[in-house]
Amino acid sequence: MTKPGVTKRVLPTSPFKEAVAPPCQRFAVGDRVTHDTYGLGRVTAVEEGIAVIVDFGAMQQRIASPYTRMTGL
Repeated sequence: MTKPGVTKRVLPTSPFKEAVAPPCQRFAVGDRVTHDTYGLGRVTAVEEGIAVIVDFGAMQQRIASPYTRMTGL
């Protein structure tokens, strides 16, 4: 058990590397995107670092960060 505020040291030769999160994607109003569930859409609003509103034609969806199922085109 580690103490609060103390980080674990990882040896450079360790086969158990720390997982590094991919950088969060950034979207701007007007960007074309594709979503695994909803398909093609266009970003209509951005809540910086929190979520984006995307118009998928038949509906609008609020997609929360980190946007793992959405990619920019």
